[in-house]
Amino acid sequence: MSEFWLISAPGDRENLQALERMNTVTSKANLSYNTKFAIPDFKVGTLDSLVGLSDELGKLDTFAESLIRRMAQSVVEVMEDSKGKAQEHLLANGVDLTSFVTHFEWDMAKYPAKQPLVSVVDTIAKQLAQIETDLKSRTAAYNTLKTNLENLEKKSMGNLFTRTLSDIVSKEDFVLDSEYLVTLLVIVPKPNYSQWQKTYESLSDMVVPRSTKLITEDKEGGLFTVTLFRKVIEDFKSKARENKFTVREFYYDEKEIKREREEMARLLSDKKQQYGPLLRWLKVNFSEAFIAWIHIKALRVFVESVLRYGLPVNFQAVLLQPHKKSSAKRLREVLNSVFRHLDEVAATSILDASVEIPGLQLSNQDYFPYVYFHIDLSLLD
Repeated sequence: MSEFWLISAPGDRENLQALERMNTVTSKANLSYNTKFAIPDFKVGTLDSLVGLSDELGKLDTFAESLIRRMAQSVVEVMEDSKGKAQEHLLANGVDLTSFVTHFEWDMAKYPAKQPLVSVVDTIAKQLAQIETDLKSRTAAYNTLKTNLENLEKKSMGNLFTRTLSDIVSKEDFVLDSEYLVTLLVIVPKPNYSQWQKTYESLSDMVVPRSTKLITEDKEGGLFTVTLFRKVIEDFKSKARENKFTVREFYYDEKEIKREREEMARLLSDKKQQYGPLLRWLKVNFSEAFIAWIHIKALRVFVESVLRYGLPVNFQAVLLQPHKKSSAKRLREVLNSVFRHLDEVAATSILDASVEIPGLQLSNQDYFPYVYFHIDLSLLD
């Protein structure tokens, strides 16, 4: 499973024994894989400052998770036809995300533990804010380019009634610069090819004999040219409709066709040039954002452990990886049982939902007798 539970318990003898019992029970029952989660000793400051940091870290945690999910989605969107290989770019420090989490080590160079906690949090917050700003600008530019290209490509899709004809016809298909003659394009259903060949010259007066030519066809019909005098255009269109032939409105403009082709070539070139740098930026900064997110989790465990268990700082953090989703309920019961002594009232209410305690509102999902945080990587799969 791509899911982790990050918990902590006091570091005294009784609770270290409780952690050992937890490891024994979860191992024997094959409920989870457990490892110690090392968190450095930070400068605590005042309890008031920790309360403020607790709230700030909660918001930063949510923001960081949202950011890495958006970046993961951007990788998938940018890779398009190769999106099945997106996971190859969703790494942290060059390793897969699960390995990074299970072998987490605090980055002292990037986030010095000797600094005040508020400074460490501020550094991470500014880093993530800058990544988000860059993500918005880079993806916006690429998506605008991609949309413009898709709009041009859509013109070349569809049937003969709707698609652009500029990439199909050529100058030689038309009588151009004539004061009297004009070439029309007519869509003829496939079953009516023979009828068209027999009748097009007589649909109106002043149609040039043997002037029709099949330019292209799709599943439904073909695109034919026909040359006639300008004065009979409307009469020809009317007679054509009566015979289920459709005159496609089209004016051959060599300059406009050239402009469209050059625009398509330019957009394809620009997209190709931007693809590599954008994907590399996403790969590097996804890694940075993910690493920052796990550091935020570590900070949250530290702050909540101090607030929950008091001073001096003495707690042990453990990372649990449930083996399967179906074992999560049993694993939760084991943890609540092992650590119920940390908060007898809360633990009792959790273990026995039928017990109602006046004035105490507790939910299985928002309170546990131990510090608990969730890391879910499944949405990045």
